[in-house]
Amino acid sequence: MTYTSHQDTFARDHLPPRELWPELVFDLPEMLYPERMNCATELLDRQVVAGHGDRPAIHAPGPDGSRVTLTYREVLEKANRVAGMLREDLRLPTGTRVLLRGPNNPMMAVCWYAVMKAGCIAVATMPLLRARELKVIIDKARIGAVLCDWNLRDEMEIVRGQCPDLGATLYFNSTADDAVEARSAGRSPSFPNVDTATDDVALIAFTSGTTGEPKGTMHFHRDVMAICRCWPPHCLRPVAEDVFIGSPPLAFTFGLGGLLLFPMAVGASTVLLEKAGPPQLLDGIKEFGATVLFTAPTSYRTLTARGTETAH
Repeated sequence: MTYTSHQDTFARDHLPPRELWPELVFDLPEMLYPERMNCATELLDRQVVAGHGDRPAIHAPGPDGSRVTLTYREVLEKANRVAGMLREDLRLPTGTRVLLRGPNNPMMAVCWYAVMKAGCIAVATMPLLRARELKVIIDKARIGAVLCDWNLRDEMEIVRGQCPDLGATLYFNSTADDAVEARSAGRSPSFPNVDTATDDVALIAFTSGTTGEPKGTMHFHRDVMAICRCWPPHCLRPVAEDVFIGSPPLAFTFGLGGLLLFPMAVGASTVLLEKAGPPQLLDGIKEFGATVLFTAPTSYRTLTARGTETAH
C-alpha cells in the first residue's frame, strides 16, 4: 500500500478499484508532483513564505456598508488556529470528513483551508440544502465534524437530531463562547500542516442529485493543484494584481476553483459575496475593482445590459 497520512482511511477504502480508473498521465513539467504534498501549503503558506503576507487575499462587504479585507498572513493565521482546534481540541483523526456549510464569506474560506491543513477531508455543501438533503450527504460521507455558518443553523440543527452518530457541530460567524472563532482564538497562529500524500483525498464534492441521490466525487490534493496549473495560466492568464469575483458557491467546484484556488495560486485577491445576483455583482465589481468574473451565462447577459445602461 502506498503512503497515506490518513488515520481514518474511509475515503481511500471507498475509491473505485484501481483497474477501473482512467489512465492518468502526469508528464508535463507543471504536473510533476512529489509523493507528498498538502494543497494548503502550496496555495496559502507559500505566499507568505515568499514575502507576500501583506498582500490582500480576501475582500468582502462588511456590516453597515463597511469593507473587510484579509491579507494572506491573516488568512494563514486564522486557518492555522482553526486547524489547531480541529486536531487538538476536537482531536479529529487525519482523514476525517468535515462538513462545511456556509455562504461565500471569509470564514468559510478560512475553514476550508483549515481542513486541508489538518489533513482532514472537506465536504462542502450548498447553502440552500435542506435537512433531508444534508442527511444523505452526512450518511454517505460518514461526516465526523461540522463547521457551519451561524446563519444556516436551522437546517443543521434539524439534521443533527436525525444523525445520532454525527460528531461535533461548531458554528462560525458567531460571538458565542463555543463558536469557531472563540474556540480557535487560543490556538497558535502557527500550525505544522499534515504531511499529506499527493493522492490523499482532499475533498468530496457531491453532485446535485438530478439523476438520483447525490454522488460523492473524491478529489486528491494533486487534483486541487492540477486545476490551478493547467487551465488558468493559458486561458485566464491571471496575475497577482487581479481581483476575482463571482456568483458560484464555494461548495460548487466551479466556485471553489474560480473564487478561492485560482486567485490564491498566483497571489491575487478574491471578493466573496454572500449574495451574488447581478445587482450585487455589479456593485461588487465597481466597489472592489474586480478584473476576473465567474458567473452563469444568464448573469453575464444581465450584467452586460446593466453595464451598458450605466455607461449611458
